[in-house]
Amino acid sequence: MPRPDGFSYRRFGDGRIEIVHRGRAAATLRGDRAEKFLAAVESGDAQLVMARWTGSYKFGNERAARSHPRHQGGRR
Repeated sequence: MPRPDGFSYRRFGDGRIEIVHRGRAAATLRGDRAEKFLAAVESGDAQLVMARWTGSYKFGNERAARSHPRHQGGRR
């Protein structure tokens, strides 16, 4: 699985945090969520944390799931 990259974040004076991915806003956090996000970024891999918080995180099983028999037939 490739390592996530291209993430950054901006802090605003009103306590809001905007997570940016390759120059585009990906998520905006406020209040308790913003505080929890900052704690997570400071304690772990910042790129991975930001990818998870924005939902842009691949779990590595997408390719294997594509070939599963359940996905071969089409819609029921």
